[in-house]
Amino acid sequence: MILPGSSYDVGKMYIREAISLIVPYARKRLLDQVKAVMFIVTYMIGFQTLILGSPIQDTLTITAGLALVVIGLAFFMEGLVLGLMPLGESIGLRLPRRAHISVLILFAFVLGIGATFAEPAIGVLKAAGLEVKAWEAPLLFRLLNTDTNLLIFSVATGVGIAVSCGILRFLFHLSLKPFLLVIVGGTLMATVTAWLDPKLAPALGLAWDCGAVTTGPVTVPLVLALGVGISRITSKDKADLGGFGIVTLASMLPIASVLTLSFFLAPSTPAPMSQTDFFAQENRAEVMPIFSSKEHFDSYQSQTNSPAGDSPTSDSSDGPNMFLSSLIAAVQAIVPLCFGMLLVLWFLREKLQKADEIFFGIFIAIIGFAVFNIGISLGLAKLGNQTGKILPSSYSQIPLEEQIKIKEFNESIVQHAVDDDGNKKPFFFHWNESEVETIIFDKKGHDPELKTYTYQKTKGPLFGNEINKLGAIIVLLFAFLMGYGATLAEPALNALGNTVEELTAGNFKKKTLIQSVAIGVGLGLAVGVAKIIWDLPIAPLLMAPYLVLLLLPIFQRKNWSISPGIAQVSQPDPLRFP
Repeated sequence: MILPGSSYDVGKMYIREAISLIVPYARKRLLDQVKAVMFIVTYMIGFQTLILGSPIQDTLTITAGLALVVIGLAFFMEGLVLGLMPLGESIGLRLPRRAHISVLILFAFVLGIGATFAEPAIGVLKAAGLEVKAWEAPLLFRLLNTDTNLLIFSVATGVGIAVSCGILRFLFHLSLKPFLLVIVGGTLMATVTAWLDPKLAPALGLAWDCGAVTTGPVTVPLVLALGVGISRITSKDKADLGGFGIVTLASMLPIASVLTLSFFLAPSTPAPMSQTDFFAQENRAEVMPIFSSKEHFDSYQSQTNSPAGDSPTSDSSDGPNMFLSSLIAAVQAIVPLCFGMLLVLWFLREKLQKADEIFFGIFIAIIGFAVFNIGISLGLAKLGNQTGKILPSSYSQIPLEEQIKIKEFNESIVQHAVDDDGNKKPFFFHWNESEVETIIFDKKGHDPELKTYTYQKTKGPLFGNEINKLGAIIVLLFAFLMGYGATLAEPALNALGNTVEELTAGNFKKKTLIQSVAIGVGLGLAVGVAKIIWDLPIAPLLMAPYLVLLLLPIFQRKNWSISPGIAQVSQPDPLRFP
């Protein structure tokens, strides 16, 4: 029998008290991530089912994946706050006092590189290469398949240089304006040059996308924490927001570094050509540099000529193997970065404050990173792919995966219609369940021996036959609302808005900041979709907003109460989480 007041009874009381504290805290963190994800999920499901009339497939898998996204993101963000960010800010507070400026710059450079390698979005670059056809965009294929590690190192180097420049700016109290003028101006000039070159033009979009890849949930908090820490030491104005400008550089310099890499590889890369010319024997020596070996070329050629068409890959990993591989990737991404920062503290002979809390934060960040990646693969990625594939049906006819096989098919039922030019077009009627379908007859689908006819079902156009009418408008509106709504739900943006409003004594309202960023993200996403629909040239679309960015600092008043670094806050990329 257990007597009241015994050690066992006291232990049960401690457990109950701990649970009563932990459960509300965990519930709030989970609800924060649910709010961040809920709008995107609800919006895509509602649009696909209600507007496009297409049911959601693999609902159980997607639901489980979305749950893992919420849990993983909650763990990862909590670990970031408890572990990685205190490490970065602690070093930012101590390093300027104890180390020579050269050591400080070297650390900033290495931190930028390490944070980039730890970004979850970096892994997307490798998967993106599977969709590129080597003959259509040889340089892009080379960057995303053969020289992927070189590409990632180039991006990381750009971030490292950006963080180093940001630290120099803090130390010597330099304005952000000269950095913006030089970097943005030079990047725009390189963009125009690449746009006019047939070899470089296909890689232009990749270079600019790499600026967003580096501004995810690892790089931004660490870089900001380091910047804020150093700003507190070097700035006389405690309300100075200059620490935010460092992320602007971290999003621009990777673009410049990838463009530089593209210029370097272009001379040894063939120009775009037809598929026949690409695999022709006489052009073998010219196209070989974009492959790692002859075996790589032969494998790509055989996969391209296979009945399946391109070279897709399938994910056949089971649950345990998927978690193990994701856990290993999380360890490889986070542990070296944390080890490097701990090594710096040891070098400074500084005692690590709240070590148990920091190590616990690193541990749960690793777990959250792994769970989040699995959830993305099973949930958001599947849902996004479904919506993305069916979305063009609003303005054009698209093939569906479903195939219909008609038995005992007789060609005598085929009829003909006449188009405006008097050309005959064969077709037949097919009774499909409770409705009659008009099917265009194609002899490739007819097997006279088996007396079967096979055709692939199609969908659309749902809102007009031309892409410049209602269908395209609906797609653009979908893109804008998704970008706008998802940004409003972004927890990091809300937290940043609170900080900015507090530091500016209410002169810069949180609501104004959030609305401006959300509108910018929505417009940017809509313009990106318009580029895809109408095949618009990318360079003018990029140059217009960044020319405005280039001109705004020139007309900025010097006595403005907010640091030039706040110009970065209105940019969507540094606040985008995967």
